[in-house]
Amino acid sequence: MAKSKDVLDETMVDETIEDKEVETETDSDSDAVETASESRHEGRSEGRRGRGRGRDRDRGDRGPVEKEFIEKLVKLNRTAKVVKGGRRFSFSALTVIGDGKGRVGYGFGKANDVSEAIRKSIDRAKRGLIQLPVKNGTIPHEVKGFFKSSYVLLKPARSGTGIIAGGPVRAIMEAGGVTDVLSKSIGSSSQYNVVKATFDCISKMMDAKTISRNRGKSLNELWG
Repeated sequence: MAKSKDVLDETMVDETIEDKEVETETDSDSDAVETASESRHEGRSEGRRGRGRGRDRDRGDRGPVEKEFIEKLVKLNRTAKVVKGGRRFSFSALTVIGDGKGRVGYGFGKANDVSEAIRKSIDRAKRGLIQLPVKNGTIPHEVKGFFKSSYVLLKPARSGTGIIAGGPVRAIMEAGGVTDVLSKSIGSSSQYNVVKATFDCISKMMDAKTISRNRGKSLNELWG
């Protein structure tokens, strides 16, 4: 009996030792998992903080973006087509752009969306820029322009007069950097025709630098 009792005690001791070893192993494994998860969370938070700081820095460095051109919407037209499912709308936009230093252009665009029509017209205007001669805020001389039944007259004006014009002519002069001018629109009041007639005036204007070079005189002798 004594021998059996000793054998039982030894087996119980061995089992308790094995249980303790298993507990220590599981504790060490859980500690390793916890440390790994903590490091992973710290790395993510640091990555998030780093990304946020970078974004804030990039936003601060950019600052306000200045537009290269002055964009003016002259006319926006909407048309409707009746189809089986209802009415389908389309839009057309006439825009004028300029850099305020003598370069101007106009464009006409059509699309099923207003923003897309305006974007198309601006892109076409950028591809067709022409030079508007400007001296002391006004045009160099009187000029007349025609397109179909529209007739536009432009005359130079002294400083302080302002832009005496309406609608499309005013938009073109403001975009081109002209501050003083007299104008008169005769005939058809279609905004598209008036824009074309105004650009006909601009194409007929004589540039002082070109004229002085052709005549063999200085710019001061020709224009003062």
